[in-house]
Amino acid sequence: MDCFRFVSFLPMKKSGLIALIFCLFQAPLLAQVKASFAGQLSASGSTVKNNKFEYGLGGQYIPEFSLDWELDSLRHWDVFVSARMQGSLSFQDFSESETNGKAKAYRVWTRFRGEQYELRLGLQKIDFGSATLLRPMQWFGQIDPRDPLGITNGVYGILGRYYFENNANIWLWALYGNEERKGSEILETRKHYPEFGGRFQFPVPKGEMALSYHFRQADSAPLSLLFSNEKTPEHRLGLDAKWDMVVGFWLEASQVYKTKKLGLLTHQSMLSAGVDYTFGWGNGLNVSSEHMVSNYSERPFSSGRFVQTSALSANYPLGFSDRLQFIHYLNWKSTSLSFFLSYEHQFTHFAGYLMLFSNSESGGPLTEITENAYDLGRYGLRIMLVYNH
Repeated sequence: MDCFRFVSFLPMKKSGLIALIFCLFQAPLLAQVKASFAGQLSASGSTVKNNKFEYGLGGQYIPEFSLDWELDSLRHWDVFVSARMQGSLSFQDFSESETNGKAKAYRVWTRFRGEQYELRLGLQKIDFGSATLLRPMQWFGQIDPRDPLGITNGVYGILGRYYFENNANIWLWALYGNEERKGSEILETRKHYPEFGGRFQFPVPKGEMALSYHFRQADSAPLSLLFSNEKTPEHRLGLDAKWDMVVGFWLEASQVYKTKKLGLLTHQSMLSAGVDYTFGWGNGLNVSSEHMVSNYSERPFSSGRFVQTSALSANYPLGFSDRLQFIHYLNWKSTSLSFFLSYEHQFTHFAGYLMLFSNSESGGPLTEITENAYDLGRYGLRIMLVYNH
């Protein structure tokens, strides 16, 4: 039933008149609305050693629905809704098994955007920085470079961005309701307290540079047996830069400072430097390497718990549909090694992945990441099929 047929059933009083006026204006409005539906379906099977269950089957579906209202040639209003549905079966043999399943919102936001600005509200992904393998400024997400799907939790908040004509841009954000640990956070966020921050990115000769800041109230209640503080103000400063010269070169640094003393958790300093280059061998071998130093201390830039980690990544396209990827991690203190090898093939309607991985006894350098299968055991094999529609 269209709008005008529906109006014919209404009494022609105020309600019917209002509905009729709406019908007169809805046609040009809806004519400028574009709706789309997409989704990603993935299935995987894995075998993992040194784990409670050695074998596993898993499936995931992420449906996406979006609306785009074209208000005029420069202004748009978007709505994006996405969910993440997962199921898994883990087993040692047929006598002992475990099943899990969950569904939750993945992205739910609305956005108003113009030619040089945008304002986005809701559950969204906020990610920035120049590093790719070892990321000091992964403040709000948990993107695993070994995950071909790039899965990461979102945050609830509002984000505004303005783009200048010289390619500089400024970000401002305010977050609320994100109490669980995110990114590289050690402590959870205090409930019912907002977080806020900003970022300014600007061009430099042969590259770009950015300064970032974030503030939150950390919850140190789990440390109450050692410290009396519970509401702990935390400041984060970030600097990242990238240059494209003969080789690509980048720096990324983060300094986390808590205004109350929490021992080695009071200050967290992280610095990552990386380079990449594409060799003209065969179809082109891209190699990138990063080295990160981390220090946890009671006083800024003083001696404390010092950790060094190196990473190496290599990507080689075997052809139009096939690609090899290799990622290697080294913890210099324990001399522990972690590696990841992936073969990708693009079929007509879906993609297939064959992945081998091995982690150190401590779980590898990405111990904060728990959403993926690569840190669940010492070594393993994983096969994945991904269908996008």
